[in-house]
Amino acid sequence: MAAGDLYVQGARVWIPDCVEVWRVAEVTRGYKEGDAILHLRLEDGSALAYPIESQLPPLCNPDCLSGADDLVALSYLHEPAVLHSLRRRFLEANAIYTYCGVILVAINPYKPLPIYEEEVIYAYSGHEIGDMDPHIFALAEEAYKQMVRFGKNQSLIISGESGAGKTASAKYAMRYFTTVGGCLCDSSMEEKVLASSPVMEAFGNARTSRNDNSSRFGKYIEICFSQARVTGATIKTYLLEKSRVTFHAKAERNYHIFYQLCASATLPELQGLGLRGAESFHYTCQGQCTAAQNTNDVADLDSTRHAFSLLGVPEANQLELFSILAAILHLGNIVFRGRDRRGDGCFVEPADKALGLFCTLLGVEASQVMRWLCHRKLVTAGETYLKPLSRQQALDSRDALAKHMYGQVFRWMVSRVNRALRSPEGHHTSIGILDIYGFEMFELNSFEQFCINYANEKLQQLFNLHVFKLEQEEYVTEEIPWVFVDFCDNQPCIELIEGRLGILDLLNEECKMPQGSDGSWAQKLYQTHLSSSHFQKPKRPTDAFVVCHFAGKVEYQCDGFVEKNRDAVPEELVGLLRASKSALLAELFLEEGDGPMSLQSRRSGGPRMAGHPSRRSLPNSQKSKKSISSQFKASLKRLMEMLGSTTSHYIRCIKPNDGKQPFVFDSRRAVEQLRACGVLETIRISASGYPSRWTYQEFLERYRALVSREELMGTDEKQICSLALERLLQDPSKYQCGKSKVFFRAGQVAYLEELRYRRLRSACVLLQRHLRGWLARTRFRRARVAAVCLQRHARGMLARRFTRMLRRTRAAVTLQKTLRMVLARHSYLRMHRAVITIQAFARGMFARRLYQQMVWHQKAVVIQAAVRGWLARTHYTRLRRTVIYLQCCYRRVQARRELRLLRIEARSVEHYKQLHKGMEIKVIQLQCRLDEQAQEKQRLAEQLSGLNAAHAEEVQRLRAEMQQLREDAARDAQVQQLQERLAELEKNSVKSCLGQEVEELRQVCLSGDALALLGLQGSLRVVPGSQNWPQRLAEVEAVKLQLGEERDALIQRMLEQSQDLEEQHQRAARESQGLLQELEEERARYQSLVQEYARLEQGYENLRDEVALHRQSTLRRSLSSESFLGSESSYLSSVSTAPSRDGSDKQAEASGDTGGDSVVGVSSGLSLPLAMGTAVPWGSWLGPGPIGKGCLRVFWCPALSSVPNPVSTPRGWRRAGSRCQRGCSHSLVFNAVNEELARTREELRRSKAPVELEERKPLDFFKRRVANRLLASQLREEKQQHEEEVEGLHLDICSLKQLSQQQAALIQDLQRHQGQEGLQHHVLQLKEENWELAQKLEKQERTTLKLQKQLRAYTKQIQEFTVKREATGPVQKLAVPAVVVSQSPVIPSLAGLSQAMLAWRMEDEGRIIKAVITDYKPQSSPGALPDLPAYILFLCFRHADHCCDEPRARSLLDAAINAIKRVMKVLDLEKHSDDFDVVALWLANTCRLLNCLRQYSQDETYWQGNTVRQNEHRLQNVDPQRSCCSLGALAVQLYQQLIRAAEKRLKPMIVAAMLESEPIQGLSSSCPPGHRRSSAAPAHTLPELLQQLGSFRAALDHHGLAPSVGHQVLRQLFFLISGTTLNYLLLRKDTCSWSCGIQLRYNISQLEQWLRAEGLQQSRACEVLEPLVQAAQLLQVKKVTEEDAGALCSLCTVLSTQQVVKILRAYTPAAGLEERISPSFISSVEKKLQDQHGGGPSQLLVDTSHLFPVHLPFTTSPLHLDELRIPDALNLAFLVRL
Repeated sequence: MAAGDLYVQGARVWIPDCVEVWRVAEVTRGYKEGDAILHLRLEDGSALAYPIESQLPPLCNPDCLSGADDLVALSYLHEPAVLHSLRRRFLEANAIYTYCGVILVAINPYKPLPIYEEEVIYAYSGHEIGDMDPHIFALAEEAYKQMVRFGKNQSLIISGESGAGKTASAKYAMRYFTTVGGCLCDSSMEEKVLASSPVMEAFGNARTSRNDNSSRFGKYIEICFSQARVTGATIKTYLLEKSRVTFHAKAERNYHIFYQLCASATLPELQGLGLRGAESFHYTCQGQCTAAQNTNDVADLDSTRHAFSLLGVPEANQLELFSILAAILHLGNIVFRGRDRRGDGCFVEPADKALGLFCTLLGVEASQVMRWLCHRKLVTAGETYLKPLSRQQALDSRDALAKHMYGQVFRWMVSRVNRALRSPEGHHTSIGILDIYGFEMFELNSFEQFCINYANEKLQQLFNLHVFKLEQEEYVTEEIPWVFVDFCDNQPCIELIEGRLGILDLLNEECKMPQGSDGSWAQKLYQTHLSSSHFQKPKRPTDAFVVCHFAGKVEYQCDGFVEKNRDAVPEELVGLLRASKSALLAELFLEEGDGPMSLQSRRSGGPRMAGHPSRRSLPNSQKSKKSISSQFKASLKRLMEMLGSTTSHYIRCIKPNDGKQPFVFDSRRAVEQLRACGVLETIRISASGYPSRWTYQEFLERYRALVSREELMGTDEKQICSLALERLLQDPSKYQCGKSKVFFRAGQVAYLEELRYRRLRSACVLLQRHLRGWLARTRFRRARVAAVCLQRHARGMLARRFTRMLRRTRAAVTLQKTLRMVLARHSYLRMHRAVITIQAFARGMFARRLYQQMVWHQKAVVIQAAVRGWLARTHYTRLRRTVIYLQCCYRRVQARRELRLLRIEARSVEHYKQLHKGMEIKVIQLQCRLDEQAQEKQRLAEQLSGLNAAHAEEVQRLRAEMQQLREDAARDAQVQQLQERLAELEKNSVKSCLGQEVEELRQVCLSGDALALLGLQGSLRVVPGSQNWPQRLAEVEAVKLQLGEERDALIQRMLEQSQDLEEQHQRAARESQGLLQELEEERARYQSLVQEYARLEQGYENLRDEVALHRQSTLRRSLSSESFLGSESSYLSSVSTAPSRDGSDKQAEASGDTGGDSVVGVSSGLSLPLAMGTAVPWGSWLGPGPIGKGCLRVFWCPALSSVPNPVSTPRGWRRAGSRCQRGCSHSLVFNAVNEELARTREELRRSKAPVELEERKPLDFFKRRVANRLLASQLREEKQQHEEEVEGLHLDICSLKQLSQQQAALIQDLQRHQGQEGLQHHVLQLKEENWELAQKLEKQERTTLKLQKQLRAYTKQIQEFTVKREATGPVQKLAVPAVVVSQSPVIPSLAGLSQAMLAWRMEDEGRIIKAVITDYKPQSSPGALPDLPAYILFLCFRHADHCCDEPRARSLLDAAINAIKRVMKVLDLEKHSDDFDVVALWLANTCRLLNCLRQYSQDETYWQGNTVRQNEHRLQNVDPQRSCCSLGALAVQLYQQLIRAAEKRLKPMIVAAMLESEPIQGLSSSCPPGHRRSSAAPAHTLPELLQQLGSFRAALDHHGLAPSVGHQVLRQLFFLISGTTLNYLLLRKDTCSWSCGIQLRYNISQLEQWLRAEGLQQSRACEVLEPLVQAAQLLQVKKVTEEDAGALCSLCTVLSTQQVVKILRAYTPAAGLEERISPSFISSVEKKLQDQHGGGPSQLLVDTSHLFPVHLPFTTSPLHLDELRIPDALNLAFLVRL
């Protein structure tokens, strides 16, 4: 393709720029061959004549390719395209990761991003590298997957400048491997691997001018795997910068550990180290920056010490290590003074404080240290000389010792870390993480920079070979012709450094010379290598040289090379440190040949004589010691061999700016790093071949518009693509067709995009032309029709106007006639109404006066009755409190006495001997105790569930009662208001002489006879005093006016009261909503507790299995002994329930022995029948006395309904007493309200006066308000009491969890101790703790029973109150019907129950459980009920209830619960495919058994749906409440396991069905190119997902679960679908487009349609889809102006701010149809959303593991128990029907 076809008018090119490196310019005049100038227009509008010298400027890529995930996918591959793509992704999309072939480019954002959470790790786990957005987790997953799949070692090579984020990237990769890989043997290995990071950073990282946490060493972390699980790790370090210990530049710091120690100097354990602030030490104050920003040295030291503890370093060794580090700081503060002015010698003051602290901390003699710091020993053939050192030489010797000490400390620290991370069983594969320094080029470059750049040269050579090899493998696999290209080989530069007579060889040779110096070494370099093309001599006359590296030329200063390479340390000082009293210091300075035995002997033998240091062949040791360059060369060679044996993955970290500003991109700095790290070399190698690669399917989807109709007739995709490319490109060298892909040269994809844009644009123009013509024709036809219609309506309007005038004339005459008639009639009616009004008001006045007298008399009687009742109740309350207090005191004494006896018995030696006769029996007993403890925990959770359900039902009843009271009070209030009005009117009456006349008026009103009224008027004329009639008429008129005013005031008052009533209604609605919300939260907290309890129980079962395995391996028992132990354990489990029965017996005895008056006898007598579980008539409890039956309600309070045993605490009795008092006060209030209502009804019945309905409303409202206040106060008290009890239950549950954890720890200790004495000790300790735990559980159970009985008693009171209040007729005295039951339980005859139970024996329990649970198969009994096992178990439970055998009944249910748990556990281990059906089966059976226990219990609230036959089968003797709690907790666990089983099936289908499948064909072609996409078809489609959901619903319906449970399951599954889809939408840039939004919205509509078709609109599943709906709408709406931003914010009400911003930044517009979203628009949206949602932290990803609280409803069974048919296939012939 000619250049003139590319550089046309409008084309965009890149031109060099001194600031931005590259700038964009647009071609204003097309280029022709031979032109010397290219006419351009810059972005600011200015024109530019660009001279064409050797080549044309590079072209820009199309907008659709800009910002691609993979830089190799760019059509034009060159430096400006790479730089622009990285800058756009970094600044506009905040994407810090980008692929560049095999490289992952990571740009440091200098800001924490929410893309590293655990949810993100699991989102990337198991996906291919192209399925998600670029991320370090994607590269780590690729390495992990290749290791598992091919069994080959992997490596991650992370490089970059200081401050580019290498250390953070390495930590993220380590965290990914430890999270995904987990741990195989040691559960703490994951923590140890992660704990190595803070230790290595503390000792190897420091603050530099470029980075606050710069790694000053290279490290290779090898994470070991076995069976895809982490088993250990190994760390190798390279070239620690020891010179930083003694010197660091300004604005820099020493290693972190020194500042951490100085900042924590006030700690008690560090007081003896003599530490002060960092500014007080020479080695830490040189940079004048002792404190770094965003760094807390004290907290960092705590983290370091905690990491040391995790790695197994004892506290003593840590303190000893800190002493050595403090000694190094004090060593730097030693002051040297010259002896004379010539400086021939120096000395140290003996009183130098720093010297004294140094010697004290290290345990060496100060005189020897002073001597060898200022002198040097010279050993010749015959004599030994001491040469004094000058002051500068002494300082150099001191610094050399400090560097050597820190180097040894660092090496020891690395060895201890490796020892802690070492895997004991070895490993099969590994993944290495190389965190090494990048290429460095400073103004002054020394020995460290030379070694770093040498290592980067080796790594770059390995990288070039790896990239070239991958490119070659790709072309060979696709079978296309491949021409080998030349790439930049840096082998000559490497030979210059490490070859024979290279730079390192000459440096080592110079170090061996006695008088070797840097200058002589530089001269040798000049003489040897000036002829090399990679070696240059600087122009300045200095000892320096220049090496031409692959990243550029670097000038090295020769000063210090020889000394640093020698790394010489005075041997005399090292000998002093070897003879130190510190064992750790001696270990650090082990000589070669010394081993652990010599170290141990040194520790045990004491310190050496410091006065005579060892004289072990010092010259030989100096000769045998390797130089630093030789060591580094050898380690680098081993590293290259190791990396060569692995599959390498590269991460190049880029530092965007030097100011560490978040999301600021400096193009010049970025280009320098891209050139240095090899990214541009990768681009060059890819550009030399075929960089753009498309599968044939992707090519057809994208460029189908360019393919002709004839070409589409073919069936082979490869053939269609070949024909289309021959026609479009016409140059075969520009593309190649492989086996599965088509390869393009650089620039061809951009050309195809231009052709596609033109074709689409022409199609759009054609569509617009036809559409505009159609619109114009439609507009003309509409205008013509409108004109005809206007004419027709105008003519009609004129005709109607004339007709209207005629009609008005005729109507005027009619109106005049009618008006005259109306005026005359109105005058007559006004006079008639006046007469009737006067009569009515006069009669009313006299009636009210009579009624007032009757009311006063009645109220006097009421007041007397109330006062007498209050006096009697006060006397009774005082007496009852005294009795309760006496009972509490007596029972407390009994409890303490019993507790002392139990403690004495538990402490006796004989008792312990009897308990621990045999070790095997003790272990079995321990297991039994642990089983009982687990059951008790489960029962506690069940009790809490029952309490919540009872509370919810009680709230519903109280609301219904409140509504009924409001209605009655409204009716009664009207009567009261009428009475008040009558009384007021009677007070304002006129003379008494009108009484007879008013009476006659009243009779006339009642009879309604008009003639009587006329007779009355005639009689008035003859009555004496008739001449005063006008005066009386005037008075009646005045009374009439006054009554009118009162009526108006009354109406106003009624309006105000109606408003108050409406407000009270609203307030009650809000309170009810709050109660429902609190109930939902309480249910959620309870289910989380159940889930936590299930996890603890699973851990307990695992520990128990380990104990069993350990016992089998250590204790070999015979079959007879095993059977004996089994019988013993069963005996112990049966005896475990004895204390509760003994306690009840003792309580009965105590209550029977109580003496006193009659009232005390009544109170103490209550405990006996309640403790025995029976009931007696109320009359027998009261006894003789003045109280009578009217106060019977006071005794029926929750505190006395569940009396605890004597062992319980007195605090429980006090709470019981307070609850009893509250219950009694409530009953008295209800009695008073009943009496008042009864009196009011009696008065209404007697009055029989006609009253208007509107006049009764105020009184009705008043009474309703009074009743509402009473009920509201009562509800608040009950709610507060319930919350207090629930809080107590939560505290007890927490304590039980802590005790369970302690028991687990003791069991682990028990496994480690094999001796007889250790086992006995742990068994004793466990038994004591179990006894305490049993006491707490008993107390918790009693508290729960109290709450339940209190709620039942209160419910009965409300019901009785309702029944008596609704009764019509005279007021009756309140009385509680006596409960008529027998004094002792009597077993009914078996003949009375027809086929309603199954007779069984205790030894048949195992057979029943095995038949109906363990071995139950629904397929073996076709046609049977799905919940048949539940019915069979309940029939067996009824038999135990019939026989009054409560232990047997509870044992059966406990065994059933444990069997179901075992079935579920086996299901998890075996991972069946039908696990959902099995879990649904047992969930349905658990719910059915729970509902049967409730339906046939003694609780009347569950009897509403029962038939007469079902009520005959109710339970009589056993209270199933405790078992209901256990079954409720089991049902919640099964529900959660059901959700997990469904999620396991749905998760692989969600992303493929919701995001990858294409139900709307043709939209995929609009997806942007340049993204790594999987070429395979989606594994699952949306119909398959809907089919799976349908199978779930069918399974739930088949097993007979309640519809509400199925609704909750589907809601949870739809939440999973919504959350998973939204998470992947946020993590995949290729899905954030308009076309994907259309597909997603269509898929959501299919889900909603499926819900409607299945009739599941009430399941609230559509609500959880709302975030996904808003995300789909966000992809489709317009995103340009501020109005669009406001509409977008009002749309996204459920999505968080981070989610909206993430979608906007990842949004990819359609090429040629949409504009890219501007950063200002995104900022505006973000600001508005923050103002709308608040400034709190928002979550990016949805927590798909969240479970909604489940509510298991109560449903009655329509089946009669005597109609149940049991199939013979169940083998239950041993059960007998009764």
